[in-house]
Amino acid sequence: MFGYTKENWTQINGLNTASEIYQQPRLWGEVIEIVKSNIEEIGNYLEKRLNKKDIRVILTGAGTSAYVGEIVAAKLNEGKKSIYESIATTDIVDNPELYLKKDIPTILVSFARSGNSPESVAAYNLANELVSDISHIFITCNNEGKLAKISTGKENILLLTMPEESNDKGFAMTSSFSCMTLASLLIFDLENFKKNEKQVMKLISIGEIILDEGYKGIQPIISDDYNRIIYLSSSNFRGLTKESALKLLELTRGQIVSQSETVLGFRHGPKSIVNDKSVIIVYISDNDYTRKYEIDILKEIYYDVGNHKLIAISNNYYEEIEDITDKYLYLTKDKSEIENIGLISLLYAIYAQVFSLFYSVKSEVEPDNPNPSGLVNRVVKGVTIYKY
Repeated sequence: MFGYTKENWTQINGLNTASEIYQQPRLWGEVIEIVKSNIEEIGNYLEKRLNKKDIRVILTGAGTSAYVGEIVAAKLNEGKKSIYESIATTDIVDNPELYLKKDIPTILVSFARSGNSPESVAAYNLANELVSDISHIFITCNNEGKLAKISTGKENILLLTMPEESNDKGFAMTSSFSCMTLASLLIFDLENFKKNEKQVMKLISIGEIILDEGYKGIQPIISDDYNRIIYLSSSNFRGLTKESALKLLELTRGQIVSQSETVLGFRHGPKSIVNDKSVIIVYISDNDYTRKYEIDILKEIYYDVGNHKLIAISNNYYEEIEDITDKYLYLTKDKSEIENIGLISLLYAIYAQVFSLFYSVKSEVEPDNPNPSGLVNRVVKGVTIYKY
């Protein structure tokens, strides 16, 4: 995988993380089957609830799981009558009344790799306490976790368990992130399931190509001595830029500085981070209007004085980007069959995951256990939940 043997990955304690990144396309096929085999139950559960007047759907989680919610909300809010909100469990728990409203029917969708984080359980309990008409959907990768056990026998909880292998053994969330994202994109758009299934088949095919060959496009940048990585996008990929920056921070144990921002927000102060050791990576939209702002920031950064590097990643190919970037990666030169921005996010995420993995190795940090001191843990520790 990625130019290393299994023995190489084992020696540097990176086999789990490398394998979990590499296996994602195969697991996406399993997610399709999980949703398909439960489609009637899912449809009945959602139909009763989404048709309620003033229904809220809150997508929640912590860290990467919170960013799953942001990515999904960006897609689901396209033309839907229901409003999907992404609110982290870490925000809900310390100020529940800011987000949980007693008289507004609510579906709380909890994303959780292990299902054991204290904030996930606390957000569930607070929602039950504060909201009169509350329903839950647990999307988790661990059928033995606390959330999975809580769901047993409860009519107001829909449990959707991801493929067993998506419960990442490595520190960083990779397979778990993409499987939970894919599952939620599918279940909240069941009326277009056949269309989405077809796009996922293409997603799997392109994902395999990136993991076998396409990732090599980013390797030359890693071999150079850059230590600041900035991810930019328009608001539709905002959750993805946050997740991309977090992966790099996690897998390098903070040795590489990472930042995320919107293309319009970048000029309002955050651009101060750019120096000669910086790489700026911009995720490109297929929306013609939105892309104008992305092209503008590419031009500005490319012609700025300095030795920074600029990379653009797009779904479709746009010729004008070639001349205003140092490296341009695109998923297809023909018209892409994938239109769903949530699905496109998963392919962009593969680049970010592999990029972070290589930087971890370059930084001589163990990818599977970047914090052997226990300063940061795979499942969060040290959180006290107080009675509300």
